[in-house]
Amino acid sequence: MSDDILTTTQAARLLGVSVRTAQLLIEGGSLPSWKTPGGHRRVYRRDVEAIIAGNPATTERPSAILVVLAGGALREEIESAASSFPEFTIVFAANRSAALLAIGERKPAALILGGSDPALLAGFVATIADETDLAADHVILITKDGLPREMEVAGVKVVTSGREAVAAMRELLSDPPQVLEAANNLPYPVALNEQQRLVALERSGLIDSAPEETFDRIAWLAANNLEAPIALVTLLTPTRQFFKARIGLDMTDTPRSWAFCNYTIMQNHVFAVEDLSQDPRFEKNPAVACDGGFRFYAGAPIRDDMGFAVGSLCIIDLTARRLNQRQTETLAALAHLGGVELRLREAKRQLQDPKRQIGRSNPKREAGTPVPPPGR
Repeated sequence: MSDDILTTTQAARLLGVSVRTAQLLIEGGSLPSWKTPGGHRRVYRRDVEAIIAGNPATTERPSAILVVLAGGALREEIESAASSFPEFTIVFAANRSAALLAIGERKPAALILGGSDPALLAGFVATIADETDLAADHVILITKDGLPREMEVAGVKVVTSGREAVAAMRELLSDPPQVLEAANNLPYPVALNEQQRLVALERSGLIDSAPEETFDRIAWLAANNLEAPIALVTLLTPTRQFFKARIGLDMTDTPRSWAFCNYTIMQNHVFAVEDLSQDPRFEKNPAVACDGGFRFYAGAPIRDDMGFAVGSLCIIDLTARRLNQRQTETLAALAHLGGVELRLREAKRQLQDPKRQIGRSNPKREAGTPVPPPGR
């Protein structure tokens, strides 16, 4: 029976997730598949059962958070190198206790650990292995002189600089190579962890959901405080830009290729374009090139509890303009409120039914126990 061939729908039913989530697992390479002569995807039951049994690459909730324990010049080097890695959110810990607390609370994707005392580094890694669910191969140690052989920890990668550590993180946490290669053909930038981001978006349950007062209020505050005729809370699916909240715009979605927010979710700050018609990235966009088209855009990413930019809060104007410092900070603060709302929703789901979470909270799930469906 382990070699039974399943359709995507059957695999989703066995996993206890939506068909769309199963499709994302397949597209991201986490669930091996192949195409029939008719172009339909098929998977082996044994591969689905491997996920149910606790394969960490797929059953854990993906995370876009990095915890870093490093100070001084090393911290500055990591911050500089990570500026080209906006898909992830870095949480700096001041000491070992704070790092352990951050790992327990934030469920990070990985840990970067730097210091000058090899013995202390090795000892802390042992503590991490004993007291957290963070796997050893998701820990990177930075030490200029390397670790003595007797202190080496299986799976832990040792590098000599902050830049090497960030490069190792990029390689470790990016989507499979075939997914990244396909993304290169798209007309807009795509995150290195785009498939993980899409799984996080699906888990949120917000796509095609009804308007909600909380998000409508955030959009209203953005439009009124920033004197913009249009304000949107957007969510980016593989093919669409869905408007969870909208002020000054009648349509509920657009093709993703139209979305200025493709660039916003690739930032850790506000992304603004003073005149869209003068920017080669957007001058031919249908929303810009038409009569009376958009001219100004500014947006800030909205991140969920695991650090993924599932969408953005943005404002649009029909005339070119520029945000001042106060307005930029206001937009960033309102987008942060959108992220807080996402985190509150996730916390509420967990309190109502902890078993609904796919994540590290239950890393020792018994083989054969179905993965619970993501909360909606």
